[in-house]
Amino acid sequence: MTDQPLQTADKNEPPSAYFLNLANSLSLLYHIFTSTTGRVSVKKIAPSILSADFSRLADEVKEVEKAGADVIHVDVMDGHFVPNITIGPLVVQGLKKLTSLPLDVHLMIENPERYIEAFARAGGDWITIHAEVCSRLKGVIKKIRQLNARPGIVLKPATPLKTLYPILEDIDLVLIMSVNPGFGGQSFIPSTLKKIERFRKMVDQNGYPLEIEVDGGVKVENIREVSMAGADIFVVGTGIFKTKDYEETIRKLRQEIDV
Repeated sequence: MTDQPLQTADKNEPPSAYFLNLANSLSLLYHIFTSTTGRVSVKKIAPSILSADFSRLADEVKEVEKAGADVIHVDVMDGHFVPNITIGPLVVQGLKKLTSLPLDVHLMIENPERYIEAFARAGGDWITIHAEVCSRLKGVIKKIRQLNARPGIVLKPATPLKTLYPILEDIDLVLIMSVNPGFGGQSFIPSTLKKIERFRKMVDQNGYPLEIEVDGGVKVENIREVSMAGADIFVVGTGIFKTKDYEETIRKLRQEIDV
């Protein structure tokens, strides 16, 4: 840690110098924090619209945004990689008009490289693809970034962390599935906690500037454990959309992760 003192304001200095000193001080604080912890993490709640009422999807998205959500999670399924079919780029395009929150597009599809441009141009801010279906991850990650989206890689519960080793410096987030993908409303797989812990340790020890996202069975009753294991982003489906008061539920979720 540096011994350099933080700069304080001089009452006689001009406003421009004051703001420059303030910026330098904030930059120093950031350096101190990241040099000791390896990361700056703001925990995020990401409601998954897979569990929303699609007959009033626009209202559902606006309500969770108003209730305090940080991200909107969009599950895209093709009926091949997973046994369910959900939505395509047109729905993402519609969602983009409804919310100012980032759209986290989770592609549970085969041949994702054929569709990432369509989803990015439709408004996907984050695009995550499954390691299990993509043999040339580096090339697809590069393409996602060229489309001005945040690239991420997803691991199914049975997929080992070593799959990520060659591309950890190239991605912005890793989504660890805590259920087998395909359907909402499943129960959290407890062994996922150890997987998150191992990956968190790896990320911090090597200083990788990425976030850890967890998806599947997360709710008020277990989100604290998931947070303590090392997660940064929490995808919550039925744990929000099947409750009566979204604002109260998100408040409780945030209360648990802020402990």
